[in-house]
Amino acid sequence: MGARAPMMARTMTRGSTVARAEKFDADDVLRTIADKWEETENKSTVITYVAGATAAVWLSSTLVGAINVVPLLPKVMELVGLGYSTWFVYRYVLFKESRKELAEQVDALMSRVSGD
Repeated sequence: MGARAPMMARTMTRGSTVARAEKFDADDVLRTIADKWEETENKSTVITYVAGATAAVWLSSTLVGAINVVPLLPKVMELVGLGYSTWFVYRYVLFKESRKELAEQVDALMSRVSGD
């Protein structure tokens, strides 16, 4: 263990950026959430969306748990995920033009979601 400590210290000092921890103020976060809730006009719709999102997360968790129990299916799903990730990188990340196209699509989606 003593031999590893200097090596860890050396690798930690190589970084050029230093992350600074910001002080987390829970009261400020709760105040912001309360203000946003008061500004919301259609509270029943927000509650419905939150309940739907919670149900979707629970259902997804249950489905993944069931898939993990079936023999060989988890490895097939990993291969599908690896294949899709490889395709996504090739299609949208590898080339400059496709990165620009992806950025435009993300910006369009963000403006549709935010209503701008």
